[in-house]
Amino acid sequence: MSRKIDLQDRRRARVRRAIRAAANGRPRLSVFRSSKQIYVQVIDDANGRTLAAASTLDKDLRTTLKTGADKAAAAEVGKLLAERAKAAGVTKVIFDRSGYLYHGRVKALADAAREGGLEF
Repeated sequence: MSRKIDLQDRRRARVRRAIRAAANGRPRLSVFRSSKQIYVQVIDDANGRTLAAASTLDKDLRTTLKTGADKAAAAEVGKLLAERAKAAGVTKVIFDRSGYLYHGRVKALADAAREGGLEF
């Protein structure tokens, strides 16, 4: 079990290193996916602050979603995050998939955030 976690940590670090090199001062849109929920934040790494956040546990979404672990839920979270980020004055971000494959829920979240007005 620990070997799998080590490999995940190495993959996550490799993705973060590439993102920091390509960021050019843009905030980072970071995704965390668990087996039951999905969480996303827009983080300003220069100041170490979270500018906007959304998850399937938000009161707005919890009542409308059937489950927090499907592509429809991820798309709703992406739309909500895009609204909150635009309200915070953020339009351009760099996407941090945190070592997850760009597939399924992660892809649905990214597509919905793009439709909501975020550029990455």
